[in-house]
Amino acid sequence: MVTEIERKYLVTDDRWRDAATGNKHLRQGYLARTGAATVRVRIADDASAVITIKATGTATTRAEYEYAIPVEEARELLDLAQGVPIEKRRHIVPGDPGTWEVDVFEGAQAGLILAEMELEDEAAEIVRPDWLGREVTGDPRYYNVTLAGLDPADDA
Repeated sequence: MVTEIERKYLVTDDRWRDAATGNKHLRQGYLARTGAATVRVRIADDASAVITIKATGTATTRAEYEYAIPVEEARELLDLAQGVPIEKRRHIVPGDPGTWEVDVFEGAQAGLILAEMELEDEAAEIVRPDWLGREVTGDPRYYNVTLAGLDPADDA
């Protein structure tokens, strides 16, 4: 089991773009949700795919299980997804103490830009860049499941 510890923030402007070292296009959808876990499928750059099971947990920490699957199977699974698929371009931006993943959403969520950082420890001190806005960790309005048009009540 891998434990995911992450913090999520709104992004206030484009100053992060100059520091970005790479990006990829992500398409994802939710296959199942219970009070205990969600099951998601994600395709990256139409070249690789994973299926992810995330357990409920705290606002910042939860168990996560992720497995590579064939892209063609992921496309078929996306057709079974609940709600609407999420499409976004994820940019990688060096930070401290880790790497920022800046998600620029497309489609129904166009205009939304979120930055998240996965951490080794919940108590880790994050150096906040100037382009980082309000923290939205634990705010259900910014859960990907909500952005997919689903009720986050069964999700953490």
